[in-house]
Amino acid sequence: MSAPGRAWAGLAAAFGAAALLGWWLPAPLLDWQPALALHEPWRAFSAAFVHWSEWHLAGNLAGTAVLAALGLGGQLPARAALAWLLAWPLTHAGLVVQPALAHYGGLSGVLHAGVAVAAAWLLATARGTRRRIGAALGIGLLAKVLLEEPWGPPLRLGGWDIATAPLAHATGAIAGLLCAALLLALPRPPAARP
Repeated sequence: MSAPGRAWAGLAAAFGAAALLGWWLPAPLLDWQPALALHEPWRAFSAAFVHWSEWHLAGNLAGTAVLAALGLGGQLPARAALAWLLAWPLTHAGLVVQPALAHYGGLSGVLHAGVAVAAAWLLATARGTRRRIGAALGIGLLAKVLLEEPWGPPLRLGGWDIATAPLAHATGAIAGLLCAALLLALPRPPAARP
């Protein structure tokens, strides 16, 4: 069995590596486009690896590093990493509720899913300081998503050199919370015998 947090950190590293690779691939073949969702379902996965500027990519790579550290420090198990992995395509599939968002790319929605999974997992399974960190993460994520008003216009201009899509942050947080709740509710498989 691997040490707690290793699968989580490995998933964060894989997301970061795929984002770096995606930087060199043609965005129109990978980004989320609601009009193509049914005919090109891979976009629910590949949209995370499209970045519109160097700052956009750098910001999301920094986010993956923070989440990797959170998983290691929070000792998140492989089941939490699985919840985050399952939330990845659901994050982008949720964007179908906003057809005016003609194109979307970036890892930020998936990063919000990771924060939601980590917060839910720590709240449900940890004690003491780690549980309080989970509560703070959950409250902070909820406040951030609500302040961004994801029910408003599909794109917002603000502190970045690109427009952001607040709905992706909300769909990521919801997908992460739902996937965490599902895996927390499922019985744990019996431990392998030596």
